[in-house]
Amino acid sequence: MSDSETLKPTGARRARSTQTAGPEAQQHLLRAADELFYREGVRTVGVDAVVERAGVNKMSLYRQFSSKDELVMAYLERKDEQFFGYVEKSFAKHPGEPARQLQQYFDDLAVRASVDDYRGCPFVNVSVEFSDTTHPARQFVFRNKERLMARLLELTTAAGADDPVALANGLGLMIEGVYAASQTYGPGCGPILAAPKVAAQLIAAACSGTQAG
Repeated sequence: MSDSETLKPTGARRARSTQTAGPEAQQHLLRAADELFYREGVRTVGVDAVVERAGVNKMSLYRQFSSKDELVMAYLERKDEQFFGYVEKSFAKHPGEPARQLQQYFDDLAVRASVDDYRGCPFVNVSVEFSDTTHPARQFVFRNKERLMARLLELTTAAGADDPVALANGLGLMIEGVYAASQTYGPGCGPILAAPKVAAQLIAAACSGTQAG
């Protein structure tokens, strides 16, 4: 099935059924898409597999999403919310201490990337699957990464880094390295476990008088 196969006329998502079961069916479908797309890939998984995993009939899918592309975008929105939930949860552990907030994120990322079934960054995975940089999914990935870099820059600036942009870029590169290492070396590999220490060294070197912890 083509990724852009139309399931019903454009705009039908706005005319969703008002039945009580609609929102519940949508959540079942999004959870199924989340699991299958993340584990097996967006292009590999067809809508039939999502429907089967969700335990709903196909008409329920037709009522919620007009195409597979629309389902993919809803999946990315869900992942974006989850991702920044992880980010902000890490930062919240050390309010008002930007250098420690940055360090904490790497500590937590190393733990998360050491789980046996970790499949790396869903946005990196999607970007590999869609070669067309103008595709809405690729554009969504760009926005997700831009938002992360902007957040890192806020903290490197607040931490008093000599060159906040350079430090944010270095930390961003390390984050992407953890994602890649989790899939090439495997979850919990040496490079992942080394990331928090390397991050601490970068932060300490860039922030005069700051101990990253």
